[in-house]
Amino acid sequence: MTAPDQLVGVRYLVDDVQAAVDFYTAHLGFTVQSNVAPAFADVTRGPLRLLLSGPTSSGARATPADAATGGRNRVHLIVSDLDAEIDRLRTAGLSFRSELVTGPGGRQILLADPAGNLVELFEAARRPPQPTQSS
Repeated sequence: MTAPDQLVGVRYLVDDVQAAVDFYTAHLGFTVQSNVAPAFADVTRGPLRLLLSGPTSSGARATPADAATGGRNRVHLIVSDLDAEIDRLRTAGLSFRSELVTGPGGRQILLADPAGNLVELFEAARRPPQPTQSS
């Protein structure tokens, strides 16, 4: 496990803490660190710590009303086989918020957690091996 001082924390405001915990652990491989639903839970995946703050949590109450609208931010999760992940998640009944997009760096697709927070699944482009120079 990653040491607490090596974690990167992202706070997501959610309507239902338990639904968010279930989504991230069942579908995206996160592990519960603490769960005091309905107010708060935190889940980790590698060095990423998601702070899932319900409406009664201090994190949600501290958000100014004019800053509470969602932007285009999202958690970026790297996967090794995007097609298999898409199939697995669709079979689990999840729907995606975007079509599969391919660019020079790889392929990605967006899905949303139960509160509408975006999660990007990303598979890096496979690069051909570079020739080595001999001396």
